Amino acid sequence: MNIKDLIQHKLAEIVQTNYQLEDQNNPKPVTLEVQQNKTEYEGDFTIVTFPLVKILKKSPDQIATDLGNALSTRTDFVQSYHVVKGFLNFKVKNEFFLDNFNSIKENFDKVEDKNKMVMVEYSSPNTNKPLHLGHIRNNLLGYSVSQILKADGYEVIKTQIINDRGIHICKSMLAWEKFGNGATPQSTQTKGDKLVGNYYVEFDKNYKAQIKELTEKGQSEDEAKKNAPIIQEAQKMLIDWEKGDEKVRSLWNEMNSWVYDGFNETYQRLGVDFDQVQYESNTYILGKDLIQEGLNKGVLYRKDDGSVWCDLTDEGLDHKLLLRSDGTSVYMTQDLGTAVQRFKENNIQKLIYTVGNEQDYHFDVLFKILKKLGYNWAENLYHLSYGMVELPEGKMKSREGTVVDADDLMQEMYETAKEKAEELGKLENLSPEEKEKSYETVGIGALKYFMLKVDPKKKMLFNPKESIDFNGNTGPFIQYTYARIQSLLNKANYHEQKVSDYEMNESEKELVANLSNFKEVIAKAAETLSPALVANYVYDLVKSYNSFYQNNPILNQDDDNAKQFRLQLSELTGKTIKKGLSLLGIGTVDRM
Repeated sequence: MNIKDLIQHKLAEIVQTNYQLEDQNNPKPVTLEVQQNKTEYEGDFTIVTFPLVKILKKSPDQIATDLGNALSTRTDFVQSYHVVKGFLNFKVKNEFFLDNFNSIKENFDKVEDKNKMVMVEYSSPNTNKPLHLGHIRNNLLGYSVSQILKADGYEVIKTQIINDRGIHICKSMLAWEKFGNGATPQSTQTKGDKLVGNYYVEFDKNYKAQIKELTEKGQSEDEAKKNAPIIQEAQKMLIDWEKGDEKVRSLWNEMNSWVYDGFNETYQRLGVDFDQVQYESNTYILGKDLIQEGLNKGVLYRKDDGSVWCDLTDEGLDHKLLLRSDGTSVYMTQDLGTAVQRFKENNIQKLIYTVGNEQDYHFDVLFKILKKLGYNWAENLYHLSYGMVELPEGKMKSREGTVVDADDLMQEMYETAKEKAEELGKLENLSPEEKEKSYETVGIGALKYFMLKVDPKKKMLFNPKESIDFNGNTGPFIQYTYARIQSLLNKANYHEQKVSDYEMNESEKELVANLSNFKEVIAKAAETLSPALVANYVYDLVKSYNSFYQNNPILNQDDDNAKQFRLQLSELTGKTIKKGLSLLGIGTVDRM
């Protein structure tokens, strides 16, 4: 338990004992908020007394005085207190901070096992194009949430389902057949997913040209879109694929293999991975058994044309198609079957889908249908809905080839980090390999931090230049502080020694209090599925450490006890920064 929680616990006991109150509108006992004191007034913590004013009909100053007296007499950690404008400010005894500091060190890597398994789905790309900026936010969110859940004591299965079938895949295949002249990644020296994506763009270019030609001959735009020869050929290819045509399937396997190689290369550089991978070509037939089950239970109904629907009007939604009249399934049907399969094959208690907010309706429907079908675990499904990523230039369009390619963006971040490091001239004594590692870690770290410091639900504007600034709320600023700490420890030839009866100053106490909050932040981030809480905690910790570092001599400190304590405090801060960044998938370097 951190310092603030211990104080909060004791305060709750005192409030309940003294006043035995419950808010009439809320059956829970009245609680008062404890805050770290960041004002000019003396004291380590502040208690806001105003919630009691209305209930007790006393002045804020009187309530604060009463609570100050109670805390002083009934606890062993209050050194002194004073009341300022209804706020109770109090100092905590030095030994309480020291005990807490030693407890943090001792329990740093200890995690209470939740004995629950969570599956997190993320990425789930199409095999007709390379990963882009939007995929980066998706992957970073899903991976970071997985790491945070693990750090909070959950077992985690990271998974993705690859959309490897459908008309969009056939468009790339057909364009390659028509215009590729046998091109391969090897013959063109092109990454496999990019090569296939180029043909997706090529298809769209030719499709638009054919539509224009047909409209000029008198067809309406809708007619031209249906009658363009290239779209009709793609539709025939899809039918042939579904029939298992050997030639089509062979091309499909080959082109998908190029894409998977490309994806894996991108994932490796981005630093994300998966424990399981599913393919839509295997899962698209799932769910059909559920349709019959739903019909038998009366949860679903069949129309005269043979199509099957679910009536969700009692849930405030509409009627949802689950099976077409020709017997083919829709995406919803596949997702129903995939969810059931995942719970059957894995001992999971929760399933989290990391998917953009344009799919909010889809997941609302999915979860409600599963509940209607009687699956109790449907209560434990969660859509981690996130806002879209935009650039200063606006939105991106895949088929027009105007997306920001994930690989290009990572390379740009690497090159910017290299340019910045060379300007500063601080890596001159490193080997070429060490320099390369530093450029990569800082560049990719800047990208990740910029993406993850924003609340997932918010739309975000990504600015590469702003993300790699070495000042402010950025990844490089945090990594630089970590590197500074490592340099300090190396110069001191640091080995931990016992510290006895050290009297902390205010900046040291503030830093210990911030360090003690780390596990609470992890727990809150796991509960809310928000890596932004971890990102902004680490940034605040770094600001607190830099203030401490600037105001407290360490290496030239004559008092050996003070020097040793400050080195220990620096080491623990470094460990916390490193672990916090690792929960965001961000690495550290010892020199920058």
